[in-house]
Amino acid sequence: MEFSAQQIADFLKGTVVGNPNTKVNNISKIEEGKPGTLTFLSNPKYAQYIYTTEASIVLINNDFVPENEIKATLIKVENSYNALASLLNLVEQSKPQKKGIDSLAFISASTKLGDFAYVGAFAFIGENVKAGDSVKIYPQVFIGDNVVIGDNVVIYPGARIYHDCQIGNNCVIHSGAVIGADGFGFAPDENGNFHKIPQIGNVIIEDNVEIGANTCIDRATMGSTVIKQGVKIDNLVQIAHNVEVNKNTVLAAQTGIAGSTKIGENCMFGGQVGVSGHIQVADGTKIGAQTGVNSSIKTPNQIMQGSPAMPYMLFMKSSAIIRRLPEMQKTISDLQKEIEALKKSIKK
Repeated sequence: MEFSAQQIADFLKGTVVGNPNTKVNNISKIEEGKPGTLTFLSNPKYAQYIYTTEASIVLINNDFVPENEIKATLIKVENSYNALASLLNLVEQSKPQKKGIDSLAFISASTKLGDFAYVGAFAFIGENVKAGDSVKIYPQVFIGDNVVIGDNVVIYPGARIYHDCQIGNNCVIHSGAVIGADGFGFAPDENGNFHKIPQIGNVIIEDNVEIGANTCIDRATMGSTVIKQGVKIDNLVQIAHNVEVNKNTVLAAQTGIAGSTKIGENCMFGGQVGVSGHIQVADGTKIGAQTGVNSSIKTPNQIMQGSPAMPYMLFMKSSAIIRRLPEMQKTISDLQKEIEALKKSIKK
């Protein structure tokens, strides 16, 4: 389908700068723009490409001021990144939607599916499952007994949801994710042998949560592991038993959170962040990639980096010192030699 610059601007409530009849039928990166495509500029680091891109239409922020002539048609909006997201959502919604129950799916007789459900081949849905309207359960998904699933949930192929877990409305669970596997609980005896502690809790995932591929969220030993509304979790994330992740927090790939830790609202964790168990992370905390958090962060809205985690500016100063350690070690060695020489000369 083709759309004109004016049609796109009307949808986004933006302003056209250039030819309003310019048409596009695809989307491209600004540095790889091709004629007939739409692109966007939000990161100033890519501003150089707006003057050379071959894309026909570029979304820009209202406050962008060009330094040179731009041949593409521009659409000014409040936030170009959010505007692009709106367009991509429109494209996604225009695609044909899966529907119906495949004859090769297994659905327990006690399961209740809402209206307009889709269940793919070889999906397994256990006893007493309740699923809302417009749920999409793709092939080879496993859903255990007594699971509750809200409306408009999408569960992609190969995901596993263990018994008694709860999934809210408008959630997305990607392939290979495991929700509700046993927490890592073992008790050693006097001979050093480990005995399994039964994990009798569950996982509660609230509304508007997205869970990436091959992410694992363990069930609680007792009570619930809770993922609050609006949380976004990347691929390959491990969340242990009895963890609580509060509203609108974002966790990047390979983050690991140990048991019984409480993560605040609106936090952002970079890739490979490790968080110890039984601690708290304050609201608004931003944690850089590969940071190790081994004690509670009590002050909200800090930026933390390093292992052990420390405020970002302190980490940068420490890093500068670390880079100078070989030079400093040589200086200290030279000073020690001078001191020894002075001692010998005094004795004489």
